[in-house]
Amino acid sequence: MVRSDPGESRTNMPITEEQAAEIAAQRESENTTRRAVAPALEAMLYEPIEVLDHGFVRVIDYMGDDAAIVQSARVSYGRGTKSVQNDAGLINYLMRHRHTTPFEMCEIKYHVKLPVFVARQWVRHRTANVNEYSARYSILDREFYIPEPAQLAAQSVSNRQGRGDVLEGEEAAWVLETLKRDADTAYNHYETMLNEGEDGDPGRDGLARELARMNLPLNIYTQWYWKTDLHNLFHFLSLRADPHAQYEIRVFAEAMLETVKAWVPLAYDAFIDNRVGGAELTAGQMAVVRRLLAGETVTQETSALSKRIWDELQAALAG
Repeated sequence: MVRSDPGESRTNMPITEEQAAEIAAQRESENTTRRAVAPALEAMLYEPIEVLDHGFVRVIDYMGDDAAIVQSARVSYGRGTKSVQNDAGLINYLMRHRHTTPFEMCEIKYHVKLPVFVARQWVRHRTANVNEYSARYSILDREFYIPEPAQLAAQSVSNRQGRGDVLEGEEAAWVLETLKRDADTAYNHYETMLNEGEDGDPGRDGLARELARMNLPLNIYTQWYWKTDLHNLFHFLSLRADPHAQYEIRVFAEAMLETVKAWVPLAYDAFIDNRVGGAELTAGQMAVVRRLLAGETVTQETSALSKRIWDELQAALAG
């Protein structure tokens, strides 16, 4: 097995030659169908969207489109609705009023390659079907997430879940070198414990794969297939594509958001308008807004809101 610097292949494709050949074969194959298809998503099908240094997101399969959402909704609404309200207006109404069931009629399946620590955060969304690469049966590749220098930030003083100022100079260089060295050392020990030959046959004294893997760091890459419906995908994206989400999971969500735009453009527009660009207000915040609309000058001290809730209102109003 060839060893390499875990940070040296940042510019390389995150897929192997075998995966590239498989993707090419999949994209060359065409099938006739009576099912509804989304042409823009068909053009993206199977292609990996590169994320981070070795990761990717690619759409493997999907079911339904904007019309499937409308069709499901009108089962309840009855005949004649379409003449009153166009599809875009209906989908926007459903999104705005949180009528979620019609969005569950659409499903999508992704193949994702991501660092293990991102996967452990991601899997907290338990409304999807997941099948992950098993290090009990297979050997993990020597691929580790090494952040770009711009992502090396100190711990935020005000937010225990956030980042502060970007590290610079010798401090940043030391962190990068330590991450690379530790990852390389851990993988060297992993290989030694496995004691497997070049052909993959277990050595007589090799440690079981399910045990050898426990020495690997959280920045090693894993892969999975992740299937969910559109309603739960929108919930995932509303949290993980948010500017406050951790960068390493946010970039995956942003890539997935582009696939949703190609898949269900009307639902995407409704999501952006109501969830991404919209805001939910507490009763106290609404009371402040009413006072402001009435021409009253309201400060945090006179608002009856805590500083945090007040700041959230100001951020929402500022857009």
